Amino acid sequence: MKKTVKTFSQAKANGEKLTMLTAYDYTTASIMDSAGVDAILVGDSLGNVILGYDDTTAVTMEDMIHHGAAVARGAKEALVVVDMPFMSYQTSVYDAVVNAGRLVKEGRAGAVKLEGGVEVCEAIKKITDAGIPVMAHLGLTPQSVNVFGGYKVQGKDELSARKLISDALAVQNAGAFAVVLECVPARLATLVTQQLAIPTIGIGAGNGCDGQVLVYQDMLGMFPDYTPKFTKRFGDVGNAMKTAFTDYINETKSSAFPSEEHTYKIDEKLIQRLEEELK
Repeated sequence: MKKTVKTFSQAKANGEKLTMLTAYDYTTASIMDSAGVDAILVGDSLGNVILGYDDTTAVTMEDMIHHGAAVARGAKEALVVVDMPFMSYQTSVYDAVVNAGRLVKEGRAGAVKLEGGVEVCEAIKKITDAGIPVMAHLGLTPQSVNVFGGYKVQGKDELSARKLISDALAVQNAGAFAVVLECVPARLATLVTQQLAIPTIGIGAGNGCDGQVLVYQDMLGMFPDYTPKFTKRFGDVGNAMKTAFTDYINETKSSAFPSEEHTYKIDEKLIQRLEEELK
């Protein structure tokens, strides 16, 4: 049964935890979908883990559309949420609605996600008025990394904590169906969760949120550049891949691969005739 934004609201009402993981391709999305994840986020984190950028600001609309459509083809049941990339919604409300529409029409998104609080509420309202569900994103917002001066925990002092609460209420009132809380102190994230009627999805925000999201390369040990403090490694896939690649290289160089079981046969008499003709 296809999961929708109603799945999120019902989970909040029933006290059931929501699960979300990032994916950027058909194969990974298919595996996650068969495992039963509630939502798949096509995050602009693809800039880091797929495209090799230092941050997410270089990611384009074309990148998000391309990867979003691939994930949507693999997600039969999970809700597909696609990030709106940097400068696709900050320039004007009109641009925000047009670009959100492209992510749905061309990227096959079931919902879009954008970063920010009060300052993006008009965009959230207009996008939802156009019939497109919006997930908000507060706390550490990676597209604003240059303003924050790096990837730092948000909401630790009274001023920023109060702003986080007011921003969360504002995006809810603007029509967001859920909000991601990233790198927020656990007690503050729990307080925000209790104040909202919409679900919160935590990443580095403690287990008091209504659900969790992780970048799958982080939780599988596939991204060697750095590992966030909030990431738990649920598998050592990165080392397993490296071992398999090394074994392939060694067996190919030694001619152990491909062995007879991996080859196709031909009639021996035909080969003999061909050999005679080519002498």
